[in-house]
Amino acid sequence: MTEILDVDLLAFEHGGKGDRRATVDGVMQSLRTGFVYTKHDISEGLLDETYEVLEKFFDLPAETKADYVAPGSKGQNGYTGVLIETAAVSNTPDWKEMLNWGAALPSGHPLRDRYPHRYSEPIFPSDRIPEADRILSTFHEHLVELQTRFLRVIATGIGANPSFFDTMLKHGSHLTRAIRYPPMSEAPRAGRDGHVWAEEHGDINLITALPRSTARGLQVKVGEHWVEATPPDQHVIINTGIMLERLTNGLIPVGWHRVVADPEQTGDRLSVVQFCHPTPWTILTPIPSTVSAERPCQYPAMSAGDCLDQVLWEINLSEG
Repeated sequence: MTEILDVDLLAFEHGGKGDRRATVDGVMQSLRTGFVYTKHDISEGLLDETYEVLEKFFDLPAETKADYVAPGSKGQNGYTGVLIETAAVSNTPDWKEMLNWGAALPSGHPLRDRYPHRYSEPIFPSDRIPEADRILSTFHEHLVELQTRFLRVIATGIGANPSFFDTMLKHGSHLTRAIRYPPMSEAPRAGRDGHVWAEEHGDINLITALPRSTARGLQVKVGEHWVEATPPDQHVIINTGIMLERLTNGLIPVGWHRVVADPEQTGDRLSVVQFCHPTPWTILTPIPSTVSAERPCQYPAMSAGDCLDQVLWEINLSEG
């Protein structure tokens, strides 16, 4: 399987039995690569507003952006500068900067008390960019809803109830991340065997959604080859993460990918992704329908919070 397929989430939700089956089959086939494209119904106007806010933010001086760093958040909130996050397979930091945000829970909520670095108040640049908090929060909410809906397709495909993921996603520690990849000509080791925008890696979470980027560069590892991710217009890219691989006993593998500028790309790249996470106290253990005599259980039980913390340490986002 070397092709990333285009499926129709809306047909699964509103079509007949045949439409639903075709969508499920297409998703399960495409996710052998760890990636799939799907139509979405997020407003193009909201995407435009979101990117306008983020372009203004990343255009701020470095010393100004540093005001939005959130110490102790392990890269899960606020601003993260260039040359910090490092892929687990690499010793060279990625050439990117990021703005991270999620949705806080009410004070006193047990999840917030137990996992403060997952549910702290998001840091928005609204003091310098009017309505940044409203626009970015609205974008976050719409993307959480979209990913929740898409996981119902996956649940159906693995033989679970379509709503299997719904409970673990309510108050999940979902993270939206805007990533600016500066021009490679400005990288400390540009043109040599050194920095790339983002080295080969797999995401930590269940699934990740990417509704838009301003330039090419995303590549998917299929077998031993790298394939350009080129979705049709008005489609979202969905890729799978480590937690979904554990829950499906390896039936759905991690979508390995990287972001690389080719020699003809002289400018920067801006994209916004959302990592769909279960609640941190969710126990990741293979779903019974994915375990059989031919596919024995290969993953021991582990909490989603512990899984995330382990990988955050591996990629250099855990202070100390």
